[in-house]
Amino acid sequence: MNEKELGNIEKVLDKGYIEVVDVLGDDLTPVNAARVSFGGRSDNFTDKDRRLSKYLIKHKHFSPFRHQHVMMIIKAPEFVMRQWYKHVVGIETTSDHPTKDHAWNEISGRYVEYTDFYMPKNFRAQSDDNKQASDGIVEDQNEAEKLWRDSQENSISAYDKMIGMGMAKEQARSILPLTVYTQVWWTASFQSIMNFIELRDEATAQIEIQEYAKALKKIMLEVFPETTKLWQEVYWDAED
Repeated sequence: MNEKELGNIEKVLDKGYIEVVDVLGDDLTPVNAARVSFGGRSDNFTDKDRRLSKYLIKHKHFSPFRHQHVMMIIKAPEFVMRQWYKHVVGIETTSDHPTKDHAWNEISGRYVEYTDFYMPKNFRAQSDDNKQASDGIVEDQNEAEKLWRDSQENSISAYDKMIGMGMAKEQARSILPLTVYTQVWWTASFQSIMNFIELRDEATAQIEIQEYAKALKKIMLEVFPETTKLWQEVYWDAED
């Protein structure tokens, strides 16, 4: 990865983004990790490395891809982060476990005041055949926007007044809507990020988190281009 790509921000939704802070490894990392059994190592990514990487991906030899990591800052609405966090809590998190490959730290409303809130471009209708999904848009968009905006502004106004009267931030934050933007530092392995993209960049995922998955896919094609393209070829393109 080029140094100029560090710190680049991929904007998502109205106020969100994903920013790459640091990267561990490159496209050679997994193939060299796999070759350690034979004492081999490559200095340049060649067709031979590409074939080995594809073999490892295709046959689900995933451990070498846990040596590639991306550290990023994510700004997203709270309801998106609640879904995202499911990809962290389901893995082994003990300090000495060899497959631990996530780190997650979130801004705290106990210390800072919240200021940004999500406002969608349109308001979707409930799907008739999927209880958890949307389909189409609400007919009266103006009224939907008014209800959304009024409710959100009432909560924000009350929150600001509570802070102004000296109420503890840890208590006042409880009335804020799930549209509040939060910020997280997330460090994850290549394998973990691919799993996130696979599950969230698909039709049944909520549209807002789909947008983050698409942005993350774009980032991964810049950070680990060869490995990501091979993963896409083996898994994502095969599903189309």
